[in-house]
This record gives sequence, C-alpha cells and structure tokens, in this order.
Amino acid sequence: MEALFDELKRYVGFTEADERRLRAVKPLVEPAFVATVEEFYARILEHTEARAALERGERRVGQLKITMQQWLHELFDGPWDARYVERRARIGTVHVRINLPQHYMVTAMNVMRRALVEHLPGPERLDDRAALHRVLDLDLAIMLHTYRLDLEARQARDERLATFGQLVGSIGHELRNPLGVIETSLYVLKGRGDADPKVVRHLDRIGAQVALANDIITQLLDLIRDRPLAKQRVALTALLADVAGAVRRPEAVTLELPAGPLPEVMGDPTQLRQVFMNLIDNAVQAASPVGRVVVTASSNAGLAELSVEDSGPGIDPSIAGRLFEPLVSTRTNGIGLGLALVKRFIERHGGTVETRPGSLGGARFTIRIEEAP
Repeated sequence: MEALFDELKRYVGFTEADERRLRAVKPLVEPAFVATVEEFYARILEHTEARAALERGERRVGQLKITMQQWLHELFDGPWDARYVERRARIGTVHVRINLPQHYMVTAMNVMRRALVEHLPGPERLDDRAALHRVLDLDLAIMLHTYRLDLEARQARDERLATFGQLVGSIGHELRNPLGVIETSLYVLKGRGDADPKVVRHLDRIGAQVALANDIITQLLDLIRDRPLAKQRVALTALLADVAGAVRRPEAVTLELPAGPLPEVMGDPTQLRQVFMNLIDNAVQAASPVGRVVVTASSNAGLAELSVEDSGPGIDPSIAGRLFEPLVSTRTNGIGLGLALVKRFIERHGGTVETRPGSLGGARFTIRIEEAP
C-alpha cells in the first residue's frame, strides 16, 4: 500500500510543499466545511440510484455527513502517509459495498472540488489552489484504485460462478436419475414384510442419505435457476416465529426474536423462509454448545432491516471476502451452499445482505428488503 501511495503521489505531483500549503490555508476553508458537506450530499441525493445506494448502505446519510467532515479535516491536516491512503481506501470500499456507481462518486468529488476552490480566490492563491487540486486528485486515484480491485475480483468471481453453474446444471440433472432408482428400490425393499429389523434400519439410513443428496442437488440448482418469484405479502413476525420453531438447537443456546409486530414485505414466502432458516441455523451452530442468537429488526424509509447475530467465534478472515460464494463454508462439515442461497434469494428480491462483526462477539448478518406498500 505504501509503494502504491508513493507512486500515486509522484503521478499527481503531490509534494511536501503542497502539504505545507494545505495546512496553512485550512483556517480559510474550514468555516465552509459544514455547508460544503450539505451541498455535496444534496447533489448526490438528487439522483435516485445514488440515493438508493446510500440509504441502503451500512451507514445512514447523517452519519456519512459526519464522516465527510472528518475527511475534509484530514484532507488539509494530513499526515499524508500510508495510514492516510488506508483510510481513503476504506471509503472507496464502502462505496463498492453499497454499490454506489463509480460515475456518481467521480461527479460528487468534482462538486467537492469546486466548492473548496471557491474559498481560495485570487491570483495570490494560485499555488494553494494547485495544492488542493493535487490532493483531491490523489484521493480520487485511491478510490478509483479500490473500484478497479473490486472489478477484478468480481470478474474472477463471475468466471468461477459461470463454470460452477455449467457443472451444476449438467451434473445435478444426471444425478437425479440414479438417486431415483435407489429411492424406487428402497420403496420395494421396505415394502416386504419379512425384512430383518437390522436391514430395515440400514434401509432407513440409506433413505435419509438419499433425501440429503436430493436436497443438496435442489440447493445447487436453486443457485442457477432464474424462475419467476411467487410474490405475495409476507408477515415477517409469523415467518420468523415459524423458522424459530423449526430450527434445531441445544437447550443452552437461546434464540431471541424481535418484540412487537414487524412490517410486511413483498416476496416469495418459500425463499424468504429459506433465507432466515439458513441464517438462524448457521448462527445456532456458531453459538453452540452454549450461547446466544439474537434477531433484531427495524424499519427505515420503506426498508425492512433484519439482523441475525450470534455469540460464536466470528468469521475466519481468510474466507470473509468469499463468504457468500458457493462451496465456501465456515463449518467443518458444511458444504457452503446456505449463505450462497441467502445472497441469491435476497438479491432476487431486490434486497441486500452483508456481514460484519457483531456486538455479541460473533458474526452479524444484516438483510435489507423493501416493505410491502
């Protein structure tokens, strides 16, 4: 990261003289920070797509305004070192995570540029304005680098998923036939009244494993199918109660659901039930043998936000970036389809899912989906 930053500074021509100029002119520009931030976000929120990206992100606009003011202070104060570029890169990462289109980010930076330059008028401030332009070019380059890295990662992920889809589509259907033969044979053998009890037990075990194999194939095929959603009004209160009653958990693992009535959403009840079944079951597994799973809910600007949090060990950093990809699992015996299905189903509903460390010490998964009108 430090080598990249040095390269970017050389590219835009940012020098120690620019650093001194920025610190010197900060008192002239600082009184306008609040108004500049207000104009910055007012311009962004004029665009429906950008507004939706911000409002569905991990922070609300009010919090982002505070962050932007801190960003402005650092812009003029520095220090412009490796930690500076790391902080700037995190801003770009947030933009990527909330799917803020890149052209909106570039346009918004130009709005910020014009607003700040206006406070350094006159020919005597020419070098100061040039220093400001260079540091803003530096910030923009860092954020665009973050977008480029994300694009490369997405392209690699899309290639893997395309190959995965082709394999699933062919192998999944081919496996249905031998499994169907096994199921038919089991039915015939179990129908015989003279079977030994030990044989019957083994037949039952075979049947259970065949059912498990069929379920895995169904989940794999669900990842690549694009069938129309059977949307209807779904009451989240009843849905969560149903899922809580169906999830198996040790007595020493408590499951806490949100109190009070929850909003309704428009969606496919089968898919939404599977989403919360997967999330809560994963949380229970993570919190076992003794722990807590807490489901919380809130409503904001027409969006229902539900979080599932556990007191488990958290997510292994080595797979955190690939957590929602097929065949990636945090569980020893997991096959890595549950979270991939969660992401697939929620995105088909026009919603988002993200994860971050929770307040209980484990992981926290948050889903945002539009409420029913």
